[in-house]
Amino acid sequence: MVQLYQNGKPRKEIIREYDLTPSSLDKWVSQSQNSGSFKEKENLTDEQKELIELRKRNKQLEMENDILKQAALILGRK
Repeated sequence: MVQLYQNGKPRKEIIREYDLTPSSLDKWVSQSQNSGSFKEKENLTDEQKELIELRKRNKQLEMENDILKQAALILGRK
């Protein structure tokens, strides 16, 4: 559908013919122009990518902290 649009087929015709919402076609065209990919993961902004990485790092640090707390409890009993 994006290829049809890029080849000059009118937007309204594509939307009508394939029963799309205008926003869907616009999103796909935008993704194709920006990254050449339609995968959400490859179309994230730098801020979204950073937020994902920070959340992963935070979860890792919380797990490490829990392990250290458990180790301190075990060692404190001895």
